[in-house]
Amino acid sequence: MVKTRLKNLVILLLSVSLIIGVILTGSCVTEENKSPTQQAQPPVAEIEPPTQEIPTRILEDITPQEAFNLIQENQNNPDFVIIDVRTPEEFAEGYIENAVNIDFRSETFLDELNKLDKNKTYVVYCRSGSRSSSALNTMAELNFREAYNILGGITKWREEGLPTTK
Repeated sequence: MVKTRLKNLVILLLSVSLIIGVILTGSCVTEENKSPTQQAQPPVAEIEPPTQEIPTRILEDITPQEAFNLIQENQNNPDFVIIDVRTPEEFAEGYIENAVNIDFRSETFLDELNKLDKNKTYVVYCRSGSRSSSALNTMAELNFREAYNILGGITKWREEGLPTTK
């Protein structure tokens, strides 16, 4: 029994030694020993695929003053839209000039947002900034390119003395 174990151990050691020897011998091939087809080839310049431009996405909160400045800069821009997400009743009490009313609480809110051109620039607001913040998150999920939420909503807008219309 001991002789059989010893014999098996010797066979195992010899097998492992043989494998190690083959591995070491194979790795000793140098540049000079390689055949002409194995000679190192000059490096080939890698051709990089054309980079696809990833459109920049901006979805962020801004102050009423920043929103006012943005609105002023885009007065005649057809790709700039102001969205009031309050109820129609709240909207009737006064809104930012040229704003479009899309009621956040409406059953069709998501469908109405989804119909909008996602490549335009949007400023979104509500009474205090809560609904418009949620609307901005929804716009992000719908892959809008650029949208801004007015912090503090129309309440803060009015507190800062910025204009509204009826």
